[in-house]
Amino acid sequence: MPRPTILHVDLDAFFVAMELLRHPELVGKPVVVGGDGSRGVVATASYEARVFGVHSALPSAQARRLCPQAIFLPADFSYYGPASKQFHAILRDFTPLCEPAGADEAYLDVAGTERLFGDGLAIAEALRTRVRDEIGITASVGVATNKLVAKVASDAGKPDGLVLVPAGDEAAFLAPRPVRELPMVGAKLEEQLARLGLRTLGQVASYPEAVLTERLGGMGATLHERACGRFEAPVLADRGAAKSVSREMTFGHDQASRRRLRAILRTQAEHVAKDLERGERAARTVVLKLRFPPFETLTRSWTAPTQVSLADQIFEAGAALFERAWRKQGQRPVRLIGLGVMNLGPRARQLQLGETLEADRLAETVSALRERFGDSSVRRAAEIPDVRP
Repeated sequence: MPRPTILHVDLDAFFVAMELLRHPELVGKPVVVGGDGSRGVVATASYEARVFGVHSALPSAQARRLCPQAIFLPADFSYYGPASKQFHAILRDFTPLCEPAGADEAYLDVAGTERLFGDGLAIAEALRTRVRDEIGITASVGVATNKLVAKVASDAGKPDGLVLVPAGDEAAFLAPRPVRELPMVGAKLEEQLARLGLRTLGQVASYPEAVLTERLGGMGATLHERACGRFEAPVLADRGAAKSVSREMTFGHDQASRRRLRAILRTQAEHVAKDLERGERAARTVVLKLRFPPFETLTRSWTAPTQVSLADQIFEAGAALFERAWRKQGQRPVRLIGLGVMNLGPRARQLQLGETLEADRLAETVSALRERFGDSSVRRAAEIPDVRP
């Protein structure tokens, strides 16, 4: 019988937890990290705010109605990023089989390192202690024989909990839990199951699989299998490699200034180029994203014959895509603008005929100055928004 050597580790309310480190006076209060404007969205809510129904991806205006006393803080990803890297580095100290599932969670397979660190339960306790001591925040961990059950177990232990599901107890552990706690079940599927009288995972597991498949198609068989606690996907150590890099900005008021939109594209190009540099990656495709009110979104892309990695290259391609797309849309006010790259690979730039390294040297100098003195220490003229009426 397989041993419970699969761990799902999840930082508790990560963004809020990081904010409480520098705002300890807010501990125990309903705190929401996210935009507070009319179009803001909740990124993370403290458990005190979740009691009122506030959750991630909820419009901030609705969160404010549900919890008028909530304290809103803007997201500061430059502050959260180093902590996320430190978190994943701690996990990799216990096993190379670590599959990131986001900035604040990951799956681990510790079967090969038990002789060094103990069984899955001992490793879970050790890494929770290190996260608390080294980062100053808490993590919840689920330990089971597969990724699915480990994920449900870590959710069940939140906040600051550790749940072990022994081998053979997977179905019994899942049985009393609401169907919505299974990762594949969304609101629509939950409604479909409720119409069949299925509200717990135990009820789904006991329901005839053939009937479930007849009602839900191929999804029915998968749902039945998972409700029984069976899941075969392995932990993939290389899955965390980014397939794309991008930046977006949503405006509080629709933006119609060409100068302002191009200035934002320039800033986004700088950040994307910096992310590529940190990962020692380059791209082949530049992608532009535009959203017009009320919620009409379009994307345009361009694939280069050679690798793209410098901010100037990314901006020039993105600006050209923007000019064409915006002109075809009658230069309508924009609600969101985003710029990114995809088709990533190891950086292996080859100079073209007549090309020099001056652009590379300039990029390196700008990067070094920003690394030492902050992102706003050096700005290109195109990055400065036009303030004329």
